[in-house]
Amino acid sequence: MPRRYVITLCDGPTCIHKRSKELEAAIETELTRHELTGRVSVNLSGCLGMCAQGPVMAINPQYTVYGNVTADDIPEIVSSHILKKKPVARLAIDEDHLYNRFFRVFGDINFFGKQMRIVLRNCGIIDPENIDDYLSVRGYEALAKVLTDMKPADVIAQVKTSGLRGRGGAGFPTGIKWELAARQKTDEKFLICNADEGDPGAFMDRSTIEGDPHTVLEGMIIGAYAVGASKGFVYIRAEYPLAIKRLEKAIADARRECFLGKNILGSDFSFDIEIRLGAGAFVCGEETALIHSIEGHRGMPRPRPPYPSVQGLFDKPTLINNVETWANIPVIILDGAEWFSSIGTEKSKGTKVFALAGKIKNTGLIEVPMGVTLRSIIYDIGGGIPNNKKFKALQTGGPSGGCLSEDYLDTKIDYESLAAAGSIMGSGGMIVMDEDSCMVNIARFFLEFTQNESCGKCTPCREGTKRMLEILTRITEGKGQEGDIERLERLGNLIKKASLCGLGQSAPNPVLSTIKNFRSEYEEHIKQKKCRAGACTALTGYEITDKCVGCTACRKVCPVGAITGNPKSRHFIDQGKCVKCGLCFDTCKFSAIKKG
Repeated sequence: MPRRYVITLCDGPTCIHKRSKELEAAIETELTRHELTGRVSVNLSGCLGMCAQGPVMAINPQYTVYGNVTADDIPEIVSSHILKKKPVARLAIDEDHLYNRFFRVFGDINFFGKQMRIVLRNCGIIDPENIDDYLSVRGYEALAKVLTDMKPADVIAQVKTSGLRGRGGAGFPTGIKWELAARQKTDEKFLICNADEGDPGAFMDRSTIEGDPHTVLEGMIIGAYAVGASKGFVYIRAEYPLAIKRLEKAIADARRECFLGKNILGSDFSFDIEIRLGAGAFVCGEETALIHSIEGHRGMPRPRPPYPSVQGLFDKPTLINNVETWANIPVIILDGAEWFSSIGTEKSKGTKVFALAGKIKNTGLIEVPMGVTLRSIIYDIGGGIPNNKKFKALQTGGPSGGCLSEDYLDTKIDYESLAAAGSIMGSGGMIVMDEDSCMVNIARFFLEFTQNESCGKCTPCREGTKRMLEILTRITEGKGQEGDIERLERLGNLIKKASLCGLGQSAPNPVLSTIKNFRSEYEEHIKQKKCRAGACTALTGYEITDKCVGCTACRKVCPVGAITGNPKSRHFIDQGKCVKCGLCFDTCKFSAIKKG
């Protein structure tokens, strides 16, 4: 019996947290009850992007997207949409109906209005565990074109013309890296997909693999043909079980269909891929540390040059790109380098995937053309700051990125513009902060992460970040001293210049950028022993104002009995007893308690 509908359930981390697994069971129950099992497919996808409206599910054809779905909604959806062909209006995300032209070319999808999907073009559209679904959207067509009509040098020329730059963070021109690897004369070359993705809160690569693993494999196979590699590895962290499962199936299916292995598609070209699991070390996102890990050694970086393209895995020339970079390759080959290079800015071509998080209404996974402004991402796509709060800062580039103030909201998303503003593109983390965020404490939080993740090989990173963290901790505890800001700046600049790898070289970025853009907050912490955001416990006090109606709610929750007062009269806080836990502030319904 032909299948008429496909239900795609988001299996991203946010939807799982919002109990999306209950939807899967409810759907199967309803399909069985209505004898629809043979006519409706149920697929699990990587993140569909709309995390704030999760659990999210989509029904094809026509790609109707439902948000905030519960198990109790499933009978109505099956009865109305599947049986009566009438979508459930109250659950449909009307503003996000997607225009999809991927059947013609792998192009864009309007999603939240201002996005363009290239890397994520098939996520939520196809069944990621069904190779036939991938083939139906021109999957492996680019590989066939390459093997039939193009020489390796032609492929490299196309990638160079496209202007694609590495999406792992550094933004090095992909075609030049490929060209360097292709020039090496050796008996064996390797190719690696970096799927380690160690940034806290980042899930771009994970979602790409979970939603469309074959596009990554196809990009890798094309890259291997271009540079002459015979063996490939996907280095992925073990914390991604669904992504690993789908990669394993995709590799097995690709081998079965002659897209991997000996004499691919009947040609003289042979190439195969294996998976290597990482233990979750942030430093293994750095390519030389990653190589050491694959070789079975501790993941620690080494000086460069020689670069991996010349001397990499097992001392052989090795081409390394991340998931997002590889996913762009089939599009460039099929739709043309000129089309791809028409998207973006002069020096930053194509699109970029971001994990949008923090104090913003529409958290989730987004993909935008290079050149879109930060303001457009935050307000047009992200929906602005919730609870009528004021925007304060945006951090791009993960824990090694910079924190940008409101003055930089019109900065364009491209490598040069973000670097000039004092931040980095990074792999795609983007965290929004509102007026309740303390920038000193934010800097301490990110530095603590990078300090913990330092491999310890080089002294500037190992010792320098530790000293910086000690100073920041002292400041947030109300023990800051005159000259601490200057000490942080001096240490930070030294670490950036002297560290061995990108982790150490970028670790001071959150500190240096917050000092640059929010210096007054550091001065308040040190000189006035005050945290304006009320985030540093040691510098935060609570006071009951004359708005108090004497409801006694705050007195009841105080764990140390620091609040006194009679019912229906103003209460007071004994500052000597107060432990600054904030329970009174959170409990008061009359905004009668001031924090500061």
